[in-house]
Amino acid sequence: MISGSRSVAVIGGGTVGLSTAYALWREGYDVTLIEEQAEVGRVASFSNGGQLSYRYVSPLAGPGVPLEALSWLGKAGSPISLNLKMDLNQWRWLFSFLSACTRSQSDRHASELLKLALASQKQLAQWREEGLDGFLWRRPGKLIIYRNIEKFRKASCALTDSRTQHVLGAEGCIAVEPAFSGLKSSLAGGIFTEDEEVADCHLYCQALLGKMQNSKTFRYMQATAALRPSANNTDQCEVLVNGRRIDTRHIVLAAGLASRAVTKPLGIDLPLYALRGYSLTLPAIEHATPSVSVTDYDNRVVYARLGDKLRIAAMVDIGLSSTRQQETRLSQLRTLAAQTLPAAGPYDTATPWIGARPATPSSVPIIGRTRWKNLLLNVGHGALGFTLSPGSARRVVELIQTEQ
Repeated sequence: MISGSRSVAVIGGGTVGLSTAYALWREGYDVTLIEEQAEVGRVASFSNGGQLSYRYVSPLAGPGVPLEALSWLGKAGSPISLNLKMDLNQWRWLFSFLSACTRSQSDRHASELLKLALASQKQLAQWREEGLDGFLWRRPGKLIIYRNIEKFRKASCALTDSRTQHVLGAEGCIAVEPAFSGLKSSLAGGIFTEDEEVADCHLYCQALLGKMQNSKTFRYMQATAALRPSANNTDQCEVLVNGRRIDTRHIVLAAGLASRAVTKPLGIDLPLYALRGYSLTLPAIEHATPSVSVTDYDNRVVYARLGDKLRIAAMVDIGLSSTRQQETRLSQLRTLAAQTLPAAGPYDTATPWIGARPATPSSVPIIGRTRWKNLLLNVGHGALGFTLSPGSARRVVELIQTEQ
């Protein structure tokens, strides 16, 4: 087991944990990565939407969201579904979520997310220049199409970068992405951003692991990790791997939703809740599959071509749902996709995926120290884990470097 003053144990083998491990490893730290699943990137990172949307990271909690969400309730294929439970954690999360829906808080959180996202884009570019590849990365640009004229006008007035973002009419949208020509008569317009990217998150996780795996300063453990207060130091905690204590100078927790249970013995109650999302993956059909990254804003459905596959993702379900409800949501997604992009099917044979994303009420991830001096958190990225993970990893590195 790696130990010493520059040793770090990273708990979590998804996109956030692996990005953190990789960023630390690049800086010369001795890294132990601990992941409970049999393979990295198998939970929330496995089959997400594939969009790296750096300029579109607005928090879910916004001024108009509560009323809009109420209008969606009970409607087939609605972007948000709420399943209320007798669950204190859910009600606390929802109360904090509603508190974050003010204009001032939403703007502040959006600014924080944008800053982190642009840092992520820069960090990933550096890693790619150094040779990180094999995860179907492309920079095709992103087109957001709008069917509602008022929503389109509002979005057009809120652009963050006039150099790379372009307002288009319906014909301009079809010129950018002909695969959506069947929607021309129903489009109010769109916004095309030149430098947005796509990639496969699961392959990204595998690529990061592959870069580190044969290094003497990296260890990968497929095991269950737990935390407990140190018996010898009142402001430190310890890592247990399969029940046995390991030596490490720093600990970074990046285990997604599982982080809540891991921190309970330390008296830390993380404000995380599962936002369930859905995706379909099917073979790409030339001339019918979009090349650019596309978001159908009114339906909140995203389309991304990943190599020879088309990934379609959508929906936010708040609260655990039954197997029957999940199958209904997948069926609704198939219907939406077929109505929007009929030639790209058949959708009944698409590979489905259901994933629970670990979200904070504000959508801003928790990246920082705890009262336990050797423990840092990198959790709560929600549906933006892939987009934000390189920048989040960089922040963790800076925090550890500041301590030394």
